[in-house]
Amino acid sequence: MRGQQARDQAERKAVMATLAQSTGDDIVRLWNEAGLPSEAEFLRGPETGLVTVRGRVGGGGAPFNVGEATVTRATVRLPSGQVGHCYTLGRDKQKAGLAAIADALWQDPAHRSEIETRIVAPLQAAQAKAREQRRAETAATKVDFFTMVRGED
Repeated sequence: MRGQQARDQAERKAVMATLAQSTGDDIVRLWNEAGLPSEAEFLRGPETGLVTVRGRVGGGGAPFNVGEATVTRATVRLPSGQVGHCYTLGRDKQKAGLAAIADALWQDPAHRSEIETRIVAPLQAAQAKAREQRRAETAATKVDFFTMVRGED
């Protein structure tokens, strides 16, 4: 039982990371194409606020406050009882609301596969394509430095 809960938590975390890293326009477009239900009671938000961003020098130094970041959060309850949450960087309230609904629907076994195939998989594919494009653009600027040894030494 605990093993299954741990796998579910890891999968849910991956789904929410994909949604958080996606654009609101992409989520709305895929949501409309999928025709998924969007009726939910908002328990919190969507509301925008600030969080403190902390950092460490060298990864092991003392933590310090870097600054603040804008975050939008939402919590929803579906008519079937599942509760979904979302925290995302930025001010996109529609994105936060749909991501929270997607989280709640993902927890319902009847909707899980549909959320994964119609929403999450296309978003992951788009993110992988964008990463590959950045890698290719970066690789194109790579410069190899070398030293030639002169025969006089």
